[in-house]
Amino acid sequence: MKYRIESDLLGELQVPIEAYYGVQTQRGINNYKITNQMTSDYPKYIKAWGYVKKGAAQANYELGVLNKEIYEAIVKASDELIAGKFVSEFPTDMIQGGAGTTVNMNANEVIANIALEFMGHEKGEYKYCSPNDHVNLAQSTNDAYPTAIKLAVYMMNQDLVKIMQNAANAFRAKAQEFSDVVKMGRTQLQDAVPMSLGQEFEAFAVSIENAIKNLNANAEGLLFINMGGTAIGTGLNAVKGYAELCTQRIAELTGFNVTKADNLVEATPDTSCYASYSSALKVACLRISKICNDLRLLASGPRAGLSEINLPPMAPGSSIMPGKVNPVIPEVVNQTCFKVIGNDLTVSFAAEAGQLQLNVMEPVISQALMESVHILGNALNILIEKCITGITANRENCSNMVKNSIGVVTALNPHIGYENSTKIAKEALESGRSIYDLVLDYDLLTKEKLDDVLDPRHMF
Repeated sequence: MKYRIESDLLGELQVPIEAYYGVQTQRGINNYKITNQMTSDYPKYIKAWGYVKKGAAQANYELGVLNKEIYEAIVKASDELIAGKFVSEFPTDMIQGGAGTTVNMNANEVIANIALEFMGHEKGEYKYCSPNDHVNLAQSTNDAYPTAIKLAVYMMNQDLVKIMQNAANAFRAKAQEFSDVVKMGRTQLQDAVPMSLGQEFEAFAVSIENAIKNLNANAEGLLFINMGGTAIGTGLNAVKGYAELCTQRIAELTGFNVTKADNLVEATPDTSCYASYSSALKVACLRISKICNDLRLLASGPRAGLSEINLPPMAPGSSIMPGKVNPVIPEVVNQTCFKVIGNDLTVSFAAEAGQLQLNVMEPVISQALMESVHILGNALNILIEKCITGITANRENCSNMVKNSIGVVTALNPHIGYENSTKIAKEALESGRSIYDLVLDYDLLTKEKLDDVLDPRHMF
């Protein structure tokens, strides 16, 4: 491999000659070998950097502190990132020291070197377009970095909620298919009262849609940014009006309701919006994992469990028990949810760790949030494709359990009273006889009235 030599505060370093990143990115590659999750694993993150640097360049040019030639080259280079190009030029680990300086400089260096080529110069000829003096003009890592994270997570959330809505739609389609399947509802794993299998699946759909509303509401908090605050929120090295104009330009570029934070000194170390969004992710996973628990219970058996539904068989279930097929897809979604819930704790610890005018733990926050959104979306796609759409109902088994259940006695309360209902239920349990026969034996209702009251279709 051929190299070029670049230098920084610490001295000279070899950088691959074809690389668009520079010396500080190379130091990050050398220093942080932690997770094997790279910035490049999240293309929306790279796109977000394009928006941040383009918005900053536009504001600086309009305010007269960036000349036209350099401005136009930076804008063209930023547009390349926005278009999804040069993603592989972001090879640093997501978890790193330095409060994100390596990632910010990675973006600065890549954009500068792309701009240099547009200007007819070689990579590394930074006197014509500097990563620091031009691309990073009027910025600090401490305002550019959190802004890029927020935009990236906001865009990733848009993708996630689309997948979640697909999952809700898939459950709703099954709800319609199962609308005529009568089954027993259960509370505390005990027979309760009859319902339809369609109602149960419609509840799954609504639960996911409620999670979507919560996620979207919390994602809006990510759109308050601190661009123009520079190092600690005081705006040092940014000209007057830059904070407002840069925010406006980023809002126009993204089409999002991006707003300048009310107090940039407060906003610079504040990471509460990440914690709020992460909590919404956790709540979504609590809902989704509960649904997967229910699917596993409803499909338990096939002979000695509930066996009310059948999940599509995806893999042999045992190395020793022939014929066993496990609910592997709900299981893997459960485990994905556990990981997201764990990541929420990481975000909480990191958000608490801010000190004075900065929170240096934002790299692990960004890693946890982006990983959570990414893996949850993957898991839901698998759940839709390999589980929900192939679920079938064991209609006869559902019907038989209703007929033989003690739970139907609840419907008799208004007609024969709680005391008689309790007496009938107890005797049915002890004798094994049906509620139906005992009510007739005790002459509590006529057969016609009893048939009407115990028709499960009248109970929901």
